[in-house]
Order: sequence, then C-alpha cells, then structure tokens
Amino acid sequence: MTNEKLLIIEGLCANAGSKEVLKGVDIQIRPSEVHAVMGPNGSGKSTLAHVLMGRPGYKVTSGSITVDGIDILPLKTWERAQAGMFIAMQQPIEVPGVKITDLITERAVRSGLDPKESLSLLHEEAKNLRIDENFVDRELNVDLSGGEKKRNETLQLLVSKPSYAILDEIDSGLDIDSLVLISKRIQKATEDSQLGVLAITHFSRLLEILEPDKIHVLVDGQIVETGSAELAVQLEEEGYQKFLKKV
Repeated sequence: MTNEKLLIIEGLCANAGSKEVLKGVDIQIRPSEVHAVMGPNGSGKSTLAHVLMGRPGYKVTSGSITVDGIDILPLKTWERAQAGMFIAMQQPIEVPGVKITDLITERAVRSGLDPKESLSLLHEEAKNLRIDENFVDRELNVDLSGGEKKRNETLQLLVSKPSYAILDEIDSGLDIDSLVLISKRIQKATEDSQLGVLAITHFSRLLEILEPDKIHVLVDGQIVETGSAELAVQLEEEGYQKFLKKV
C-alpha cells in the first residue's frame, strides 16, 4: 500500500454478462485532475463506470483498481463510496420514500462527518445550483425532469466531497444553461477540494468548461489514444473513424 493519492486503473479487463467488454484499460487520475473518456457507442464507456463502482452483473477478469493505495475490487459499492468514490449516473434512479436530506444525513453519519454541517452545505450548494428549496425536501428524483435529476446528482457529489467522481454522461439531457452551471461547480470542486474527475462524454461542449487534463479515446474496450484537450475538438470534427482502424 502507498500513501500517494491516486486513482489507478491498470490492465482492467471485464465482462458484462458473458461478453468481454473491457480489454485492458489503463488510466491514472491524481487529485484535482480531470480525465475525459470519449468513444463511439458500444465502446465500453458506461461499462467502465459500472465496473469502477462495483455494479452487479459485471465481472473483472484481470487487472486492478486502487484508490489512494486501497484495492477496491473486493469492496462492495457502498464500501467503494466510503473509500472516496462517487458516481453521477447517466440515468439517475428515482427513490420513493427517501429524501436527499435523509441520504446526506446517513452518509455523514457513516463517514464520521457532522450531519448538521452536511445539511448546511446541502442548502448552500442547492442555491449555487439554483435548485428550488422545495426539491431538497422531496423524494429523491421522483417526478423530476432529466435535467433536474442531473442537478440532484451534482448536488450529492458536491456535498459528499468524495476524492474521485465518475461522471457518466452527466451532460446528456441538459440544456446549455444547466450544463454551464453544473460544469462550473464541478470545475470549482477540482480546484477547491482537489476532486479528481473521470468524465465520460460524447460531446466536447462539457469539456469547454470542465477543463480536462487528458482525453482518452476508448474503442472496443481499449484506450487507443490519449491526448490533451484539443483531442476532444478533433473528435467532434472528425469522429472516430481513424481510431477504429487501431483495434
């Protein structure tokens, strides 16, 4: 075990059901860094997110995932969250009977934080994200629009203060104003709280505000190219055709 702060994905191979999807993914993310994963449909982007958080139905066949020196592969999803991982889901689920205040209070208790401070931060960040105060006391994501659910996911992320956040197409379903607002708040968290981010996206517009340190191109379960922010613009203009030839 090392004391270095780092999310390390090394040689990660994984199956979804009986199908091999990830075929040796290598990514390292330091605190405050933003890494983006882009690729064509069916390349394994969402599978990568699910595997990182230990979603049932996915099996790691080889490779490793460590968070600040801790091997998280044996850990359940809630244990990975306690180790510092957070996922903002592509399609946030509705949880009838549970308010976001209940969720934040329970997480604070389990993480050894002051629940009152967490709830105070919840209301502060809700204002920052322009979330109506009434939504904070409603059942989690119930009867909300897609954009409202994404704001709720971002609110949980900012209040939970994880070490690393996985954003699984957080930009999908957002209008431009919501996209700018959410991106700015997450970018600020990378600067203020040294949040490390793995952003999975199809579009460069998210990355115009959430400033990526590296772009990884995922094709057929493999990272075929890694580059700077300019790579996202190139992909937007030219697509993935030339990278398909590399696998």
